[in-house]
Amino acid sequence: MCADVASEPPIVHAGVLRRFGAVLYDSLLVIALCAAVTALLLPLTGGEGVTVTEFGWWGYAYRVLLLAVILGFFGFFWTRNGQTLGMLAWRLRVERDSGSLLSWSDALKRLAAACLSWGVFALGVFWILVDRDRLAWHDRVTHTRVVVLPKKRR
Repeated sequence: MCADVASEPPIVHAGVLRRFGAVLYDSLLVIALCAAVTALLLPLTGGEGVTVTEFGWWGYAYRVLLLAVILGFFGFFWTRNGQTLGMLAWRLRVERDSGSLLSWSDALKRLAAACLSWGVFALGVFWILVDRDRLAWHDRVTHTRVVVLPKKRR
C-alpha cells in the first residue's frame, strides 16, 4: 500500500501583471517616502528645491540620501520577510533560488539588476513571457525568484 505523502504546493513563479501591480504599489510608497524626506529638508533650504547648482555638494548629498531611502526600503523588506508592502498585497515573495531570504548583498544586487531590466523598456521583465521558468533578467542574474504565495484559508 502506498501512504499519502504530504507535499508542499508547487512553486508558482509570478507573472508580469502581478509584478507590475506590486511595482505600482511600491512606487507610490517610495515616492511618498522620498517626498517626506524632501519635506523634512525644506526648512534647511529655505523652502527651495535642492539642486547641485544652488547648493553645491549638498545637492549631491541629497541625491545620495534619496538613493539610500530607496535602497533601504527594498533592502529592509526583502531581507526581513521577502515582501515589500506591494508584494504583500499581491501575495508575492522574493527569495533565493534555494527558497531562503535574501541577504543585504543579494537585495542590493537584485535592485541594481532590476533597474536595468525595467530601464530598457521593461524588456527584462517581459522576458518572463518567453522564459521557461518565468524568470526576469534580474531573477536570472541574481539567482532569485518571485513566487506567488497561496491564498490563506480562513
